[in-house]
Amino acid sequence: MRAVIQRVSKASVEINGIIKNKIGTGLLVLLGIEEADTEEDIGWLCGKIARLRIFPDSNKVMNLSVMDVNGEILVISQFTLFAGTKKGNRPSYIKSAKPETAIPLYNEFICHLGIETGKQIKTGEFGAMMEIGLVNSGPVTIIIDTKNKE
Repeated sequence: MRAVIQRVSKASVEINGIIKNKIGTGLLVLLGIEEADTEEDIGWLCGKIARLRIFPDSNKVMNLSVMDVNGEILVISQFTLFAGTKKGNRPSYIKSAKPETAIPLYNEFICHLGIETGKQIKTGEFGAMMEIGLVNSGPVTIIIDTKNKE
């Protein structure tokens, strides 16, 4: 699994001109799932995201988690995070999980992240054409790949 995590002051997801979900201060998580991902990846990544200290404390040092600041979380599925670009100019998505693998893992990820943080996790819609709006606060953007834990 690969996640691009952005600290935001606000974010929203729109599908067919209708806002499906929006958040204020918190995290926008773009989540890519590959065929090799397992429940172990979900547990590890959710723990990392929940405890990631990227919000400023009273001394303006990034020392607080999304839970510490009572922030919100918006998770968007994004298969393009596993785009292969070594050959040619057209990305290959062969490493991205097929829907029959990705959808159950995506749903489990959302459930597990909700349990881990004690928060309602807001989402887009798996497989839909979505428009994401965000104000990146900082800017702070972190990339985490469960296959690079060390």
